[in-house]
Amino acid sequence: MKIALDAMGGDFGSDPLVAGADLARRDFGTEVVLVGDPELIRERLRALSLPTTSFEIVEAKDVIDMTDKASDVRKRRESTVWVASELVKKGHVQGAVSAGHSGASLAAAMWVLGRLKGVERPTIGTILPCGPSRKSSSHSPTSSRNVDHFILVDGGANVDCKPSHLVSFARMGRLLSRHLFSVEEPRVSLLSNGEEETKGNELVAQTIALLRGRGEGSGKGEPFPWFAGPIESRDIFSGETDVVVCDGFVGNIVLKEAEGLAQTIMEMMKDAARSDLRSKIGGLLLRPALSRMKKRIDWAEYGGAPLLGVGGLFVICHGRSNALAIKNAIGMADRLAASGLTEALRLEMAPAGEGKEAG
Repeated sequence: MKIALDAMGGDFGSDPLVAGADLARRDFGTEVVLVGDPELIRERLRALSLPTTSFEIVEAKDVIDMTDKASDVRKRRESTVWVASELVKKGHVQGAVSAGHSGASLAAAMWVLGRLKGVERPTIGTILPCGPSRKSSSHSPTSSRNVDHFILVDGGANVDCKPSHLVSFARMGRLLSRHLFSVEEPRVSLLSNGEEETKGNELVAQTIALLRGRGEGSGKGEPFPWFAGPIESRDIFSGETDVVVCDGFVGNIVLKEAEGLAQTIMEMMKDAARSDLRSKIGGLLLRPALSRMKKRIDWAEYGGAPLLGVGGLFVICHGRSNALAIKNAIGMADRLAASGLTEALRLEMAPAGEGKEAG
């Protein structure tokens, strides 16, 4: 696959972006197109001892700053995120990746690539780690599920949502789980303050009604068989489900809390392991296991979050992305492009009579 990378976005300049592109090229065989200031990109390639002919470079004369408004991107069509989106639209590349202004990335993808028919709001599908399921139920993992991550939709694109938006997120998140993790029958849960369907606010109650086929806008007026019901926040990391659905305000809080808690726990474990001689010895013995655990919860291991519901593939990365995160985000874009995710979403979300349902 051929993937465009915004080589100017991110908090740490172009070095980790260019280095990540080189890792993706070497490790995955991905052809990466660097978008940005050609002179600066070649300078960074030389600084990293990489041949300036290693990558195709497409010029973009502007960069949307983190302090700029996301809506500014529409007037700034020479910006990196706009040019990267146009490369996807023209078919020059099969996907785009950016660690720059996430709001500008979302806006550029929507305006350039457009929304898929049947999608009211695009959503961000964020990948988070989970453990083995603690419960045995009809929704317990089967042999077809052998992954240690789940998908949270929405990860922050839509602060205020309607019930129909959440139903749309559920359908798109389910397809992402199938295409990214090869889960044959992904289970989808709705984040609430209790497992009982009588709990939750009005948004949760109306969304459950739609997913159960009891409300207007529920598709065929039939229940979605893959809906596993409400889930409490304490259970979302336990492996109970494959997709967790919520509005973007709640989802972004969950995402940042998870990142902060993971970092805090690792620091606490390090401090405990250094507290006395016995702990130091135990810490040395546990080091391989702790390294595996750290890798499992490190967001850089999956790199980014795909934007679902637009007419092309666009992966949004954390502004603090290092070379490893960029490499893995490009790898994710490569895999999803090869899997045909965008076309599957188009078929799934098409209004009745305009397309065959994708499952």
